[in-house]
Amino acid sequence: MFTGIVEEIGTIREIARRGASVRLSVACSKVLDGTKPGDSICVNGICFTVSGMGQGWFAADVMPETVRRTGLAALAANDRVNLERALRPSDRLGGHIVSGHIDGTGTVTGRSREDDAVWLTITAPDEVLRYIVHKGSVALDGTSLTVARVDSRSFAVSLVPTTTGKTTLGERRTGDMVNIECDVIGKYVEKLLDRRHDGAKGGVTMEMLENNGFV
Repeated sequence: MFTGIVEEIGTIREIARRGASVRLSVACSKVLDGTKPGDSICVNGICFTVSGMGQGWFAADVMPETVRRTGLAALAANDRVNLERALRPSDRLGGHIVSGHIDGTGTVTGRSREDDAVWLTITAPDEVLRYIVHKGSVALDGTSLTVARVDSRSFAVSLVPTTTGKTTLGERRTGDMVNIECDVIGKYVEKLLDRRHDGAKGGVTMEMLENNGFV
């Protein structure tokens, strides 16, 4: 579990492709503190298990499903990535609950400035946009953000200087791909409403509300 508060920007050392799988090696420093093989590190919003490490780097083995669902295939050696270690129960939850399980990818289709803020517009597929809520939370490349605008094709976020300076989002330009993780709470609520405890298909209807004493 993560918070979406990026701790460090690392650099891809190597991406070794093994058929549909990948072995990823990342150069970094801060996130190695206290880390051991088997621990989790979030890389551009993707939760990886550390399979090896050395002085100034760690490695992770990436399964084909992760390669298919994320922007990992577009990364290359020397690319910069956002890094975050797993949340400890004693830490402040400064962002929101981030699992590191990517829902899909989006494309930056707009970038503009407003005083010291940077606006990014992200075009995303319907299966992602259905969970994007105005003033709700979203993680882009592992960075916890608030949705400022949303329509039927895209959504927008406003980046403060701290975010543009301490994450790779400040480097994103029109046409770039980003990993998107929607708020997990919304997905669970949808699932529970769609299939009630009695196993019947359903949702929030007037009949359901009346039968349960809400109206």
